[in-house]
Amino acid sequence: MAAPSRDGDLRRTFATFPARTGGATGEPFATTWWGNAWLTALEAGALDPARLTRGRAYAAQGNVDAITVTPGQVLAYVRGSRPRPYRTQVRLRTLSDADWDRFLDAAVERPGHIAALLDKEMPHSLADCGVPLLPGPGDLEPLCSCPDRGHPCKHAAALCYQTARLLDEDPFVLLLLRGRGERTLLDALSRRSAARAARAAQNAHDTAALPGVRARDALAPRTLPPLPAPLPPLPHPEQPPAHPAAPGGPDPLALDQLATDAAARAHALLTTGRDPVAELTLWQDAVRLAAARPGSGLTATTRALYASLAAATGRTTADLARAVAAWRQGGPEGLAVLEEPWDPPAGRFDRARPLLLAADLPAFRPWRNRLTHPAGHVQLRLGRDHLWYAYESEPGTEDWWPRGTPDLDPIGALTGLGALP
Repeated sequence: MAAPSRDGDLRRTFATFPARTGGATGEPFATTWWGNAWLTALEAGALDPARLTRGRAYAAQGNVDAITVTPGQVLAYVRGSRPRPYRTQVRLRTLSDADWDRFLDAAVERPGHIAALLDKEMPHSLADCGVPLLPGPGDLEPLCSCPDRGHPCKHAAALCYQTARLLDEDPFVLLLLRGRGERTLLDALSRRSAARAARAAQNAHDTAALPGVRARDALAPRTLPPLPAPLPPLPHPEQPPAHPAAPGGPDPLALDQLATDAAARAHALLTTGRDPVAELTLWQDAVRLAAARPGSGLTATTRALYASLAAATGRTTADLARAVAAWRQGGPEGLAVLEEPWDPPAGRFDRARPLLLAADLPAFRPWRNRLTHPAGHVQLRLGRDHLWYAYESEPGTEDWWPRGTPDLDPIGALTGLGALP
């Protein structure tokens, strides 16, 4: 019965209310006027106040399981003295189409009505629009699988008390009980509001002749004056203004970097007609922005920038730091060398090992586009741009980091690295 997956506009399932602290029954079950009106209808139509008292206790103890609300019915299983819970219903007559028309007309008559409903409030003036929206004594019809023939039994009373809590939180529950779902009602209110506004505008429209232009005159061919010559582009992008820090606001240095980057891109687009970073992926652009950060150390500001860019791209800050090193080594091609092994054609890659041996270096181990020193601490990677990129790692860790400057000569790429035994 209580299957939220089956819920829709005409069916809503609400989770079980937890038991009140200490099972207290003295606390009110409704705090809004419409929730209390529901309880008044229940208590005025009850034939035995003692059953109401036991029903309040059942509700306070959390004996009412998940509640399902559909047009004309509230349904739940209520646990009593027996092991098996009872199937309990409370029925309420749904409104006719004519009643709903009157309700919708009253709701759109005042703009505050719709705003109140959206805020989960039920205005008195809307409930008093001549439509029997709230139940009266005898309107609530309890049904229960228990043997008690009371009106209501304590299980139905418990369900009514918990239903009052639902009405407190959302008056659309009452409207659903009366036959219309929230989405259907809001769509109808939107259409009626638009129609009402259109009628008001039409009534207020001045029927006097308005000045206009004949269609043939407006569509006649005409020669437009030439556009003024564009201003010459600046020789370089201007420096953005300073952004003072504000408590809880964004990092002013990060804002300065983004503004400077945007100015540089705009200047390039203005002078060359092309955006220099338009073809970059999200990850490449994040690496580019991080690599443009001045300085080599990870300050607090830089760490915040790295954390933000890494989170936006689904990477770690360590991944970003390594990628930044590759970008500073060779730009987009350097990043590709870091992340994309490939199989180079015969030629330059095959000639590299003899050159290394001729330089009194040991035989590097080949794998795809990579040559690795047998000690495992130095590696050369051939890029698709035919340059060699040097990498270093602690021996045996496979923790490779870009080092040095790319070079057409593998021996030149190793220049500046540590001793190569």
